[in-house]
Amino acid sequence: MISPELLRRFPFFNFCNDGQLKAVAMLAEEVEVDKGSSVFETEQSADEVYVLIEGSIDLYFKVVDRDDPGLIKEFFLSEFNPGDIFGLSALFAPYRRSMTAKVMGPSKLIQIDAMGLRGLLEGDTAFAAGLFKAAAQTFMHRLHETRAQLAAARA
Repeated sequence: MISPELLRRFPFFNFCNDGQLKAVAMLAEEVEVDKGSSVFETEQSADEVYVLIEGSIDLYFKVVDRDDPGLIKEFFLSEFNPGDIFGLSALFAPYRRSMTAKVMGPSKLIQIDAMGLRGLLEGDTAFAAGLFKAAAQTFMHRLHETRAQLAAARA
């Protein structure tokens, strides 16, 4: 468990009331990860949601050649900065990772148990509405950034 006050520092959780923050904090722990490790890999089971407290995490998309499955290429997509939430695929079926998150320097994360979080969503419709709205805003922001990268690459 972490302090609900730690979660309150992050804009993603602005929709939460005190009880909701406490419930999420009960599902969370602070973890440290070393440079060069992966927080998660493409196609892994998505069992946690993360908030970056400090450090740097890079997100990569893996492409596997359909004719030669041994040929795999990774493409850098974005960098997460302190305060960013990631691993949101843990909230959406089929609960599998679609990207790889690599640790670029010693980092500290909040790790939130996704199964417990999904349980909170089922029991509190106001919490579910707030969380899904915050997730949609996060996804739209990342989609905009990806479109800007694509446009720049084509220019």
